[in-house]
Amino acid sequence: MSKHSLPTQQFRSFCFQNNATDIEKAIEYFAVFGGMGWSVDVTKPLEELIDEKVLANYHYIHGDIAKITQSNKGHHALLTALASGDAREHSAFRRANLSRREGEESAAFLIKNGLLSRENSQEEPADENEIVSDRLTFTAPFLRFWFAFVSPYYKGIKEGEYKEMKERWENTKQAFFESVYEKLVIELTKQSFKEDPVGKIGSYWDKNGIIEILGRTKGGKTIAGACKYSKAKANKSELTKLQERCSAAKLTPDIFVIFSKNGFSNEFKKEKCETLRLFTLKNLKMLLEDLSEKDLLVNTNKKY
Repeated sequence: MSKHSLPTQQFRSFCFQNNATDIEKAIEYFAVFGGMGWSVDVTKPLEELIDEKVLANYHYIHGDIAKITQSNKGHHALLTALASGDAREHSAFRRANLSRREGEESAAFLIKNGLLSRENSQEEPADENEIVSDRLTFTAPFLRFWFAFVSPYYKGIKEGEYKEMKERWENTKQAFFESVYEKLVIELTKQSFKEDPVGKIGSYWDKNGIIEILGRTKGGKTIAGACKYSKAKANKSELTKLQERCSAAKLTPDIFVIFSKNGFSNEFKKEKCETLRLFTLKNLKMLLEDLSEKDLLVNTNKKY
């Protein structure tokens, strides 16, 4: 894996290396294979590549990952909990059946060894007495894929039985792609504010809910955003729901951003203005502008 690389840097490197120009396909293939420096034939179906590159090499990849995790059951339980949940550390500790002390020790080990990184909520919670858990996020998309869909089904996979794993993949893959979209939309938002650049940006969460995008420009304006991934076009209700979440968090944004993978209703498009920015899948192509060899990250792990 490349060290200390941002999701957008990994994405650009993946797309340059594999000549991935279809943005939707690029995101989906990156969600599975990203961050490892592997060459991927994006003209092949994704499921075929999972068979060829992951399942066929299960024993070798498992061995490489086990060297890092030291085959520690607690580490693997935490990684699986994070890959399948909302990534907040304390809830992940509970799902992994780890005490807080065990969970914190495991998280510290996995961060030190380059599998996880720590992410903070962008603002203090509305309730000043509330302690908000950090998120623990995977440093490479492939690692999240492995611990969501491969590691939990190792008993069957090592014997060549893939049915359970493939059923899980088919039933949840669309939701799995969403976290990659979210990180890329955050970067898209950041790059879209040219006149008043964004100083900081990320996500907000507390016990009452999540705001996918929350940032502040250097000029002091607050940006709040939401992402919609369904096949239906987004309408004005998406803005209303975002405003309600902001109100619950005692936030008063100056600018709202809505990303909808499949576009917007005609009525909602008419609402677009300086204080409401609407992004679709085609806007994410901005993240692939001027790709060149300089975008290629150096990866030191084995290639499969």
